[in-house]
Amino acid sequence: MLKVGLIGCGFMGGMHAACYKEIEGAQIVAVADVRSEKAEEIAKAHGAEIYATGDELIVKADVDIIDICLPTYLHTHHAVEALRRGKNVFIEKPVCLTAEEGELLVALQKESGTKVQVGQVIRFWDEYKWLKEASDSGRFGKIRSAVFKRLSSVPGWAWEGWLHDAEKSGSVALDMHIHDVDFVRYLMGEPSNFATSVARNSKGVIEQIFTTFNYKEASVTVEACWDYPADFPFDASFRVKFEKATVVLDANGLNVYYNVGGKEKVEIKPDFEAGNDIGGNISSLGGYYNELKYFVDTLLAGKEPVIAPLDDAVKSVRLALKEIESVGGAQLR
Repeated sequence: MLKVGLIGCGFMGGMHAACYKEIEGAQIVAVADVRSEKAEEIAKAHGAEIYATGDELIVKADVDIIDICLPTYLHTHHAVEALRRGKNVFIEKPVCLTAEEGELLVALQKESGTKVQVGQVIRFWDEYKWLKEASDSGRFGKIRSAVFKRLSSVPGWAWEGWLHDAEKSGSVALDMHIHDVDFVRYLMGEPSNFATSVARNSKGVIEQIFTTFNYKEASVTVEACWDYPADFPFDASFRVKFEKATVVLDANGLNVYYNVGGKEKVEIKPDFEAGNDIGGNISSLGGYYNELKYFVDTLLAGKEPVIAPLDDAVKSVRLALKEIESVGGAQLR
């Protein structure tokens, strides 16, 4: 049984805690959060010990995994402390805020020999997994173009509003957009070039971003926005045009439209089905369960995680940072 120390018991920490309840081979035995009521809630549900801070948990708790569900600007500090003590680490996305932080984490992982996975959950989301497998198999030919969207109402659940502080989150461009940036890299590899445009709020912070990534034989456009009204429905969708068919994920589900005619609705049986009553803009725990189960199973098997490893997550951050730099920064001064 792998013992998990969960640092950060807010929205994302609650998501992870709900998943660990269903995963064989792992148990939360220690939690930490500066909000004692949040820590107590998860500790009670899991029979875990409470620590006042993440640093204290890392130093004192007897755990095999440190799971970091903190605001982005706190990721690197806690990951560094965990790696220096030889702990396996799961870090929520984006893994870090700067290229320098990413380089430090990669170097420390190599020194420690521990295993690290990053919460680039879209690689584990059932419909996106299906798309990746369809592309890799070549059943529809090569990808010629694609559009990925991730749209949300204003995320008001963040502790002390940290998501809306560009210095702490990197803005929507690094926090939300990173999902599709990472998946496009996973699906297509590194682009040859890109073009980015953004919309900003009255404080000059990026609230919406559009990027077109260009490849030798394809162009992929990615849009992210978290500045829509409160009643605006969350939208995570894609439209991918292959040589032989077009695949669409939208409110109608996942469908394949064949060039020769005909439509096929893709029915996917999830590995895990559970609703989310924690809040935020996610209605299902499926992808989070998939990624955490994969990490636990990988550790139990003594293998390295290869689907969302640290070094690849750092590359996705670097690409997103280049986009942000190309438009003058996450916040104009």
